[in-house]
Amino acid sequence: MLATVGAVLAARNDNAEILGVLDLTNRTEAKLGAIRLGNAIQFVANASVLGYDVRAAMVFYGEPGTPSLRAKDCEQLWAQYGVALLQP
Repeated sequence: MLATVGAVLAARNDNAEILGVLDLTNRTEAKLGAIRLGNAIQFVANASVLGYDVRAAMVFYGEPGTPSLRAKDCEQLWAQYGVALLQP
C-alpha cells in the first residue's frame, strides 16, 4: 500500500465511488453517490462504528486500471494520513 500513498494523497480531491458497503440496519447494500476520495477513505475507515459492514468494500478512483482501495487500505491510510486526506 505505501507505494501508492503519494498517488492517493495527490488524488484526495478527485471523485471516488464506494461499492460493497452493507447497511446493517436494513441488511441492504448502501447506495453511496460520488464522493471525494479523502472522504471516501474516512467513511470506509470509520463505517463499522456507524452501522455498516465494509468487509467487501472497494473504493474506486482515478483512471480505469487504477488499483481500488480495500477496507484495510482505507483504515491504514486514515490512521496515518487522516488530516492530509481531508485537506483541499
